[in-house]
Amino acid sequence: MNPTNDPALKSWIDVDTDCHFPIQNLPYGVFSRGQEPPRVGVAIGEHVLDLSALHGAGLLRHLDMDVFLAPFLNDFVALGRPVWRETRDRISDLLSEGNPTVRDNQELRLTALLPMGEVRLHLPMRIGDYVDFYSSMYHATNVGSMFRPDNPLMPNYKHLPVGYNGRASSVVVSGTPVGRPLGQTKPKDDEAPAYGPSRRLDFELEVGFFTGKENPMGRQVSMDEAEEFIFGLVIVNDWSARDIQRWEYQPLGPFLSKSFATSISPWVVTLDALEPFRVAGEPQDPPILPYLLTERDWHIDLNLEVALKTERTARPQTITRTNFRHMYWSMAQQLAHQTVNGTNIQVGDLYASGTVSSRFWDGKGTPPKPDELGSMLELAWAGTHPITLDETEEERKFLEDGDTVVMTGWCEGDGYRVGFGEVSGQIVPPQY
Repeated sequence: MNPTNDPALKSWIDVDTDCHFPIQNLPYGVFSRGQEPPRVGVAIGEHVLDLSALHGAGLLRHLDMDVFLAPFLNDFVALGRPVWRETRDRISDLLSEGNPTVRDNQELRLTALLPMGEVRLHLPMRIGDYVDFYSSMYHATNVGSMFRPDNPLMPNYKHLPVGYNGRASSVVVSGTPVGRPLGQTKPKDDEAPAYGPSRRLDFELEVGFFTGKENPMGRQVSMDEAEEFIFGLVIVNDWSARDIQRWEYQPLGPFLSKSFATSISPWVVTLDALEPFRVAGEPQDPPILPYLLTERDWHIDLNLEVALKTERTARPQTITRTNFRHMYWSMAQQLAHQTVNGTNIQVGDLYASGTVSSRFWDGKGTPPKPDELGSMLELAWAGTHPITLDETEEERKFLEDGDTVVMTGWCEGDGYRVGFGEVSGQIVPPQY
């Protein structure tokens, strides 16, 4: 075990057992305070540790100061896995309860350790490319059942990770309002399409990873090399306009129905922090091709939740719970397949998993408990089984203006949690 993942490790900073940011986590992000420029920090408990302040005190001199004063993590991430690990080890040591270096230096503590409520969190990475996959067999089967009940999965689904290239410029950090998209829709019985706001706006609960290494164009990244390319993970809300999507997706797939906004959580949880929670995936049958095989466990036991708050409710209500471990295709398989044709990877590319669901449902009979489906499309079965909010008895088939979606996720350790915080976004009326 990496000593930084030891469940018995404690920090001199008080951290509640249900907090997402104990010393076993130490996720990276970009923050600012007041009019100060953005810079790199690490989350610990209810605080942000300013890495530029530690560097200024001579405690992180193995790196150039500039990587911590940058407005994105890319410069730091580009230094590679040995540097990621060395830096995390050093920060863990400085925050350990027996280390007085920062603990007993009151001036440095005031400079380097900032209350989370006093800072603004920014998009953590400068995103070059964005790819969205479709890696939950449960979700793919559920959605396929709506349109092809006798044959819900496409013939290629169990042979390769299905995905599409999304739009990096509209990836936004948690808390950014999301405008209801305008576009073409065509109701089933209408002869011609109409233009206007989407009436079937949805969320998709996903998990994404950022790449931290480049490969030359023409060279594949193998399953065994994936460890060196994946820096860390975030929670992703892949907002989707289902009515626009239904009209546009044939024959080339999603376009305007997905490109208007994708929200991500601000803290990037490193692969090293998630090491204790890696598990074997579900069996893949029929057998897959050798380039997608590995003996390494690549799935993660990651609890996920979605809550919905309307303009009438006082607090968000949890409407679904699921777990990332149930994905059919893993992160390493996604990356290996993306590059099998020689695609070149950049530092800061974002890869999203696709909607995380963990139950089959065909839309018939009693709806399942709200703890297994990762989209409103499935929860309300394309609007035929509206969900009801307990506090106000409001019904939702899809999202309405003023609704706020809050997603969160965490891995459960022995007396601690390694979590991601939240990714939230409120739906606002369209901008004509």
